[in-house]
Amino acid sequence: MAQNGKIYRIAGPVAVAKGIQAEMFEIVRVGKENLMGEVIKIHGEFTTIQVYEDTSGVRPGEPVVATGKPLTVTLGPGMLKNIYDGIQRPLESLREQMGDYIFRGVDAPGIDEKKKWDFKATVKKGAAVSGGSVIGTVQETETITHRIMVPPTIGKSKIKEIRSGSFTINDTVGTLEDGTELRMKQVWPVKRSRPSQKKLAPDIPLITGQRIFDGMFPLSKGGVAAIPGPFGAGKTVSQQQLAKWCDADIIVYVGCGERGNEMTEVLTEFPHLIDPKTGKPLMERTVLIANTSNMPVAAREASIYTGITIAEYFRDQGYSVAMMADSTSRWAEAMREISSRLEEMPGEEGYPAYLSTRLAQFYERAGRVVPLGGDVEEGSVTVIGAVSPPGGDFSEPVTQNTLRVTKVFWALDAKLAQRRHFPSINWLTSYSLYSSTLESWYKKNLGESWVESIKRIKGILQEEEKLMEIVQLVGSDALPEKEQITLEVARMIREYFLQQNAFHEIDTYSEPKKTLMMAETILHFADRAYGSLKDGKRLQAILGVKSKDKIGEVKFVKDYEKALNEIKKDIDREYSKL
Repeated sequence: MAQNGKIYRIAGPVAVAKGIQAEMFEIVRVGKENLMGEVIKIHGEFTTIQVYEDTSGVRPGEPVVATGKPLTVTLGPGMLKNIYDGIQRPLESLREQMGDYIFRGVDAPGIDEKKKWDFKATVKKGAAVSGGSVIGTVQETETITHRIMVPPTIGKSKIKEIRSGSFTINDTVGTLEDGTELRMKQVWPVKRSRPSQKKLAPDIPLITGQRIFDGMFPLSKGGVAAIPGPFGAGKTVSQQQLAKWCDADIIVYVGCGERGNEMTEVLTEFPHLIDPKTGKPLMERTVLIANTSNMPVAAREASIYTGITIAEYFRDQGYSVAMMADSTSRWAEAMREISSRLEEMPGEEGYPAYLSTRLAQFYERAGRVVPLGGDVEEGSVTVIGAVSPPGGDFSEPVTQNTLRVTKVFWALDAKLAQRRHFPSINWLTSYSLYSSTLESWYKKNLGESWVESIKRIKGILQEEEKLMEIVQLVGSDALPEKEQITLEVARMIREYFLQQNAFHEIDTYSEPKKTLMMAETILHFADRAYGSLKDGKRLQAILGVKSKDKIGEVKFVKDYEKALNEIKKDIDREYSKL
């Protein structure tokens, strides 16, 4: 039985209530304006609450009401194309109600409860179902069919009745023999991960169309990647490129505590982005969650959980989901602020001692799984978390704790960004621990040469790093001729292969075959150059081959196969004339 209490003490987003009986993580309503809050500590008769909204003007003595429920999200048709705040209030419908400024204590359903959807039942009366079974479909957008499922908490049963037709998400579409009513919506607590039958090995890559990611540091479907970088290094553009081009079916983009103007860019650009696969707007398969740095800090923490719960729901329907969290550093800062208000013992750099546990709990919800119910073969949630280390210092706690749980590290480098080398991923500090598990997929789909070519390219770039130390002391002319060729090949790899223009209509996406052919052409030049040097040809003539410079132009050519094959022939022709 919910019991009312009163505010005893308040400090920023943290309120202490007296005389209320509530459970941990229960949602309560605080003050005269019914601000939403969550119970985070219970000590005797005192209950500590983190409030998801601005608390200015709230004072001791105001009422506190327990709701008896944890923080939940409503899952069902109508989520796609929506822009939510951290606690799943649709920003568009709030704006229609009250203009550009959101009032405090306002509630709005996460999904439109009046809209009717055409439900097509896919099971018949008497069919055996259990948690996760698909009972029907709704064409939510032109590109995505929403599969309506039995909630995961329901055990084995049979369909007593079910009907197709036009319904709202609250209407009953069918009933089970045990009396359970089936609706098109599900309600799920955000702090609890949704169950699945079993996890699968991360042996299928998430193709991103970015040469440095696919080629050098691949990410698997259901994998986790961290993309840390200082201010201005290109985190947000990289995240948007991944959202636009990766071969996931659904995109969940969480702007967690980013600057308002940066988030505005995302919110204004995303609705205009065209999905390259379908030619329709990218928003048709996207859910955006916006929580800027000037919004209350408690809602920042909630936004990450809201995003991953929505991602898991689409995963359970058999979709491949990519979730972008930009950025987890702001989430950690919110935890630090609340922790200090709770007067908890601080850990490293003032962050709470449980920082690493929270990060691990979040990233562990990624994965490629066999969903419950057995109606779909597999679904996956891939998490790409941006980290914003202060001053670009990767040794700070959030970056270090993220690295412990993620298997792909795409390190953005401010120096590369200053040299206009984009994407500014540092190829010497980045790594992927999925490379070996993905080898068999690449060999099967792109041939044996993929693994060998990438290995050689990494070797040449590492060799260049060693040689550059000598060059800075004595100049490149003092190097042996073979090493001078290595430097030229490394320059070609950097400029022709690793650099990619996100704003060029052709170069913005490089399919794996193009990535491989470009790598092979550069290595073909290297082999011919080393061979000619062995045969006693002059270095000037070897490096003066004109056709090698055309490789860089192929980035902007549609018919790249023909162009690269021509360049190989030209290289051979020029070397035979030497």
